[in-house]
Amino acid sequence: MPQPTPHDRARSHSRPHPRPLATVTQDTLVIADFGPRTRTPRRTPRPPGPYRRLFTVPGTRAFTAGNLIARLPMGMFSVSAVIMIAGARGSYALAGAVTATGLAATAVVAPWTARLVDRYGQARIAVPATALAALGSLALLLCVHHGAPDWTLFAAYAATATTPNTGGMSRARWAHLLDGDEKALHTANSFEQSADELCFMLGPVLAAFLCGALFPEAGTLVGTVLMMTGVLLFAAQRSTEPPVRPRVEGLHQFGTSPLRAPGMRPLLAVCLATGAVFGSMEVVTIAFADERGHKAAAGAVLALQAAGSCAAGLLYGALRPTGPAERRHPWCLAAMTVLMTFPLLAAALTGSLLVLAGALLVAGMATAPTMITNMTLVQSRTPEGRLNEGMTLAVTGLLGGIACGSAAGGWTAEHVSATAGYGVPVAAAASALLLSLTTARRANSRISH
Repeated sequence: MPQPTPHDRARSHSRPHPRPLATVTQDTLVIADFGPRTRTPRRTPRPPGPYRRLFTVPGTRAFTAGNLIARLPMGMFSVSAVIMIAGARGSYALAGAVTATGLAATAVVAPWTARLVDRYGQARIAVPATALAALGSLALLLCVHHGAPDWTLFAAYAATATTPNTGGMSRARWAHLLDGDEKALHTANSFEQSADELCFMLGPVLAAFLCGALFPEAGTLVGTVLMMTGVLLFAAQRSTEPPVRPRVEGLHQFGTSPLRAPGMRPLLAVCLATGAVFGSMEVVTIAFADERGHKAAAGAVLALQAAGSCAAGLLYGALRPTGPAERRHPWCLAAMTVLMTFPLLAAALTGSLLVLAGALLVAGMATAPTMITNMTLVQSRTPEGRLNEGMTLAVTGLLGGIACGSAAGGWTAEHVSATAGYGVPVAAAASALLLSLTTARRANSRISH
């Protein structure tokens, strides 16, 4: 069979396409198109986003799911304990004292638990530590239910201090899996901070619902089950667990303590001041809502602040920050200081709880970027093999700041006014900024010399 010549092919391409042929079959009009068919070009698939790329790493979805289940009760326990104790004993003062004791015990015990996690591994320490904390929660429930003496409530709640820092363990896994990838680690830290905000936003709401809809002990009971289940699922994912650093003979413990690491103590002081922002804002907002006869709405108003922080954290993680974290840190603190003035202005100028809710939503948008940058610095300055301990020290600083901020905000709201109380978080944020700037100046002066 003769092959077509190039001239024949050129003629065939230059011929006009045949027109559609129309015909009638009975009462139906049929149109046949004999023109050439052309394929629609496929669209180039969009590259996956930073969070989607993050969870393509094998094992990350499994340990994240378990960690989120274990982390949700962290926002449930204190609210559940207050409702349970105040309902049974008729004393908010006793309920507050018991939860404060648990907070103080956690601040002391948590770094030691984290040190054991770094030394012996997450699964080996987290599971028995969580089991001991779960027994403390159940003991508190039984003591309240059966009318045990008040001192037993303090002892039982203090036993929950062995709860491991699940957020710190999750961040340690990301640091191990994403070793050397700073952009991906920034996204992972942003996700973890947003998860913290989400859990502390949903936890109190869930606790209040369970205690009100079922029975006063329901919040503590469900939180204990979720915590133990989540830690067991998290610990079962051994493929993503960071390896234990071998102990070197002749060294104290297994490396330098994070407290002795250069630049760590100023960061912990910033955590203390930042925690004071959170603690004072919570107490003052409850007092402000109570003054206007809407105390029940305080939880929803505070949830808006957490929602703003969660959204800002996810957005911050999707962006590519420029410059080192040391330079971004003061700017984040400055933004938080400025935005913390919004609730103060809303309360002083309008006195409206609705306007205050909008101001808190905006103010919360500076919280997550600040915490993400701060935790990034903590990770970079923590000695190798002590990451869980370093992260837990930062959380301990936050807890101490929350306790101090709660006391300062409560005193101001009671002795001055709830509106004046919104000056406390502004002062705390400004203190954190001042600490960061002072540290940065000292570092620059050392470099110049």
